[in-house]
Amino acid sequence: MAEYVVEFGRDGGRVEPDGRLDAPAFHRNHEPIWAALEKHLAGLTGNVVEVGSGTGQHVVHFARHTPGLIWWPSDLNQRHVKSIEAWRVHSGLQNIRSPLRIDLTDPDWCPEMKSGQGPSSLAAVFCANVIHIAPWTVAEGLFAGAGRYLRADGKLFLYGPFKRDGKHTALSNAVFDTSLREGNPDWGVRDVVDVEKLAKAAGLRLVDTIEMPANNLTLVFARS
Repeated sequence: MAEYVVEFGRDGGRVEPDGRLDAPAFHRNHEPIWAALEKHLAGLTGNVVEVGSGTGQHVVHFARHTPGLIWWPSDLNQRHVKSIEAWRVHSGLQNIRSPLRIDLTDPDWCPEMKSGQGPSSLAAVFCANVIHIAPWTVAEGLFAGAGRYLRADGKLFLYGPFKRDGKHTALSNAVFDTSLREGNPDWGVRDVVDVEKLAKAAGLRLVDTIEMPANNLTLVFARS
């Protein structure tokens, strides 16, 4: 079970009476991330799972733009789960489901996915800023589950900092990587090459690499 480098609500951020948390990063990156997702998701119908939803703000923004998609947010941290549910209720949107408690170290993700009580035949999986603040087993579980649950035309979207061919794309990412590994040697900025190997093992392939602000990337994977 992965730990969190930041637990929202314990970092000095505002907490609403209903439990809604606010992530400063959301205000910086939600529009660029949606711009990256939009060309792949616009007009689609079906189920989308967001893995590691954090505060729940991103899923609300995405759901507003995709009325044909049913969004299933998720997190392991109970404070985050409460915030996600509070944002869902506050939004009034009918295409967001209550959060799942997905553990990516389990290839089945959660009991609801395995039993059929949760979503199946997914149109997409979205995961932002998770695999560098977790052990590599989390990345392995992410791809294993995506390979199992995505439908034939489904896609996995992976957002965050990455290395390319063993090299950081910016000095700031190198500094960030060092700080992560000093805190936990199992964490760190991942290399696109290594991520592609996980994708191949899960029957997926990299089909798009989108440059993002602040030296981040959105990687898009589809079935091979």
